[in-house]
Amino acid sequence: MTVPAPFRRARDTLRAILEGEPIRPELDLEDMPAPQRLAPYAAALSGSVYRDAGTDAETEVATGRLIVLYDPEGRAGWTGGFRVVAYIRADLEPEIAADELIGSVAWSWLLEALEPAGYAGVSGTVTRAVSESFGDKRGEPSTTELELRASWSPTGDDLTGHVLAWCEVMCTTAGLPPSGVSALPDRPGGSGH
Repeated sequence: MTVPAPFRRARDTLRAILEGEPIRPELDLEDMPAPQRLAPYAAALSGSVYRDAGTDAETEVATGRLIVLYDPEGRAGWTGGFRVVAYIRADLEPEIAADELIGSVAWSWLLEALEPAGYAGVSGTVTRAVSESFGDKRGEPSTTELELRASWSPTGDDLTGHVLAWCEVMCTTAGLPPSGVSALPDRPGGSGH
């Protein structure tokens, strides 16, 4: 079966991102098998964000998957032949998870990140979850996490901006500062006032 040129370009874009310079030191991207029943052509990436990357104490704080679907015939609800499906799961601080607006805020991070790339037909959900331990696990602390699931149609042929938007949102939900911005170090003794 001959792979259509638009999908071949999309697949090459994913490969170039995987084989190129790392996007951020805290972010690890890998190729993963794509689901084969969603569209005639599919490619996928997985990602993990680590706090204290490169140290012995590095901790995975977010994970995600990005699936690129292509159907030369298009589909109902798609603009063109492509559809991008994204999933992000990130650990949250309990006080952030308690904020009623965190779902709206996380959704706005996605839309802002996608804006330069161009998108249409975006839809999705944001879920907050609190996990409590019981029985033999009762001593383990409660955890809170955020899950973002979204899909959209790219308005252009270059998927680079869409992959970078997914990476940026994954890092933002993990609590990292935007690319190119350094976090301020914690000051001993409070704010100094």
